[in-house]
Amino acid sequence: MKKIRIGILSREDYQKRTIEIATGEYTPKRGEPKVFFNSMKSLSEVLSDKNRVLLKIISEQQPETLSELAKLSGRQLSNVSRTLKTLERYGIVETKRANKSKRPIVKALDFDIQLSAY
Repeated sequence: MKKIRIGILSREDYQKRTIEIATGEYTPKRGEPKVFFNSMKSLSEVLSDKNRVLLKIISEQQPETLSELAKLSGRQLSNVSRTLKTLERYGIVETKRANKSKRPIVKALDFDIQLSAY
C-alpha cells in the first residue's frame, strides 16, 4: 500500500503553481505532493476519525460491496457512497466494478502532510 504525500496550499497558490507547471516555468520535484488541500480544515474533514475508521474496515474486512461496507460501518449506504467518492477523488480509495456492485479498495493508509509544496 502506498503513502500519499499531501500538500496544503491556498487556492491562489495552487492555481499559480498549476499555471507555472503548464507553462514550463516550474517542474515539480521528485517527492512533492500530488494531492492538495486548501486548508488543514478541509484535510481534516476528508481524513476525519469517522472516515479513517471506514478505511480501516475496508482494509481489514475487505467488504465485497458498498452495501456490505455500510452494514459493517453502521453508516447509511448513501453516506458511504458519498464519502468513498470524495476519498476516491484524492486517490485514497478506489472502487472496482464487480457485476452490478462496486467493491471498495484502500489505496493508502499512510499520509505525509507538507504545508508547502515549493
